[in-house]
Amino acid sequence: MGRGDGSGRRVSAADADDTGTRILHVDMDAFYASVEVLDDPSLAGKPVIVGGMEGRGVVSSATYEARRFGVRSAMNVAQALRLCPHAIVVVPHFERYAALSRQVMAIFHDVTPLVEPLSIDEAFLDVSGARRLWGSPGEIARMLRARVKAETGLVCSIGVAATKHVAKIASTLSKPDGLLIVSEPETAQFLAGLPVRALWGVGPKAAEALEARGIRLVSDILASPQRVIERALGPAGGARIWQLAHGEDPRTVETERIEKSIGHEETFLHDIADAGTLRSELRRLSDRVAARLRDGGWEAATVALKLRYADFTTISRASTLPEPTDVGQRIGDVVTRLFDAVELSQPVRLIGVRAEKLRPGGTGGLALWDDDEDWRRVDTALDDARERFGGGAVTRASTLGPRRDVNALPTNPRLPREH
Repeated sequence: MGRGDGSGRRVSAADADDTGTRILHVDMDAFYASVEVLDDPSLAGKPVIVGGMEGRGVVSSATYEARRFGVRSAMNVAQALRLCPHAIVVVPHFERYAALSRQVMAIFHDVTPLVEPLSIDEAFLDVSGARRLWGSPGEIARMLRARVKAETGLVCSIGVAATKHVAKIASTLSKPDGLLIVSEPETAQFLAGLPVRALWGVGPKAAEALEARGIRLVSDILASPQRVIERALGPAGGARIWQLAHGEDPRTVETERIEKSIGHEETFLHDIADAGTLRSELRRLSDRVAARLRDGGWEAATVALKLRYADFTTISRASTLPEPTDVGQRIGDVVTRLFDAVELSQPVRLIGVRAEKLRPGGTGGLALWDDDEDWRRVDTALDDARERFGGGAVTRASTLGPRRDVNALPTNPRLPREH
């Protein structure tokens, strides 16, 4: 299995068999970093880290030149620079990434209406209905890679398989800038030689539970009774992993994206001990989360606070709302109450707000009166101003002051829903 730095890369020959395949998993390579290189060609071939201010931010993306030194996404920038001291750190430009993502997704939709975006830089495609127009799945994958490169200047890796699970593994193995096709007859052999950690859904704890029983490869799962896997991972998890190891994955490409949560978190340039300043930052983050809820047509039933102290101790608190909301003031009120109930035992280096248990907006019915009517007018004015002048151009007076974040991106960036 590749290690995220391009080592162990596997790609298919030009005449690879694609019998029985229909699912493509397309993943843009080092997307944020690749966009920065595209916009500044002087960065080409150099170790580039996209993240916040050097030392305090988090790595959002890194070129493969940086990854070969051990740099990984979500790593502290200071740690990344210790691993790769000559790396170039650039701040993220999310609006630029979003624009290019829309362009890439439009290319996918030109080929098939069955597109399931997983995030801003990856998607599943079901091309079973596109064969007559575009050719076999392998031919479609090659055409897509060429179009993405020609029309955006970016490269992507594609896995082609009979199921979503195998297509996802194949695209990971083919990185960077690769194509790996796993035909349906070859699926069992392909999976058998992989480490258990390659299976979708086997995280570090699950892998440790399996490896403690001598189950290190998928072939070891195949050689074990299902009850052994279920004892290691629990009945539900064990049954699912057993199915995946046998190449069984009934999931289809879902064109309706279901959000699970929306959040923003920020790492401060300097640790902050002042509670008033932290409350102001929570208000700022709450407005950003609420704006993303409205963009996506969602309301949240639960609001969560994340707090990381100077010593990296991290706590989280959550509260369920009486009624789901997409109002920034309401989210801010809840998360501020959660914050006030926390002991501020030391300065804070990171703070975050997350909206959870999402549902489509407006599904709760109409009340006789709306307690948030005035605040909704405020949100509408903020939305209109952001659309005209850009994000961050207008904000509440209560959150005015110098920016203390280090250009952090949303914790799970996705594109707004098209209206």
